[in-house]
Amino acid sequence: MTTRPEKRPDRPHFSSGPCAKRPGWKTDVLRESLTGRSHRAAPAKARIQEVSERSRSILGIPQDWKLGLVPASDTGAVEMALWSMLGARGVDLLAWESFGAGWVGDVVNQLRLSDHRVLAAEYGELPDLASVDFSRDVVFAWNGTTSGVRVPDGDWIDDAREGLTICDATSAAFAMDLAWDKLDVVTWSWQKVLGGEAAHGMLALSPRAVARLESYTPPWPMPKIFRMTKAGKLNASLFEGSTINTPSMICVEDAIDGLRWAESVGGLSGLMARAETNLAAVTRWVERSSWTDFLATDATTRSCTSICLRIVDDWARGREDSEISNTIKAAAKRLDREGVAFDIDSYRDAPTGLRLWGGATVETADLEALLPWLDWAWAEAKSEAG
Repeated sequence: MTTRPEKRPDRPHFSSGPCAKRPGWKTDVLRESLTGRSHRAAPAKARIQEVSERSRSILGIPQDWKLGLVPASDTGAVEMALWSMLGARGVDLLAWESFGAGWVGDVVNQLRLSDHRVLAAEYGELPDLASVDFSRDVVFAWNGTTSGVRVPDGDWIDDAREGLTICDATSAAFAMDLAWDKLDVVTWSWQKVLGGEAAHGMLALSPRAVARLESYTPPWPMPKIFRMTKAGKLNASLFEGSTINTPSMICVEDAIDGLRWAESVGGLSGLMARAETNLAAVTRWVERSSWTDFLATDATTRSCTSICLRIVDDWARGREDSEISNTIKAAAKRLDREGVAFDIDSYRDAPTGLRLWGGATVETADLEALLPWLDWAWAEAKSEAG
């Protein structure tokens, strides 16, 4: 029987969204929030625009891109792009986990675009990136939050692309080096790598994306929450501190705090280094483990944020999937009761296993303290399962 560990993580928050707050966070950081003020008042618009400008600076977003705050988290940002821009030409849809599959479902079943190709892969793998046709629009996630698989870089994207590349980057932005010259639409939310609060999304548009908005009108009705143009031109105010609906100024203040912290740890390079160090710590442990392995089969595509693990224990051979699933869930519940790890079950659509968030707001020392507890909880759960 594995010995019960003594050392505990100082912060047991390893959820993949909403994610851990930045180290040292306290509610005091919200005291300057412009609560009770109109979000259209000049000071409030300035705060919202500050989020965009700090984000632009940290991420290295080109100055000729438009960047704004939109409703409904990353989901809302992606939907705005899909509903507003697709249909002008055929589209290739890449899916290797549940969120990518969700965008496929929206395009096929809701927008009902007939000229679409789905390039899919099983959890743990990537589709054949060499087969993507860049004369078409391309929709993909930079990092598969529920599979722990990321694209290795942007080299597979054609410099001479004719279509738009629409990238869901919510679990990649601020932790991975996005190839802005290869992208046209990029979306993310504050609740991931920055550890911000949910319900707000960020939408970044290249000049090519703006040109599409101003030259193409989709044939379907456009909900107000998705409208980005007026009289055939981009509604520039949406990217200058105005918003389609009312944002939470408390969440805005929290996002600014997260961005200031990001700057204090070295900006993008510092954030990336923190996340990669977390992945390295888990990798060392996995290499010694007899019961778990990465879901991502290729080390070059393993996510440093959503670190997904599968069960490879000899104990599991010949057992029903339901028994293995119940056992790992029992292990996760035991960790929750012990107060050492919250919300680390694999995503509901993903293969049975665990998912550890390794983004920059997670301290490596906390991950290292957690790993022996995983061994202990799995051994205890196995023993009870028989």
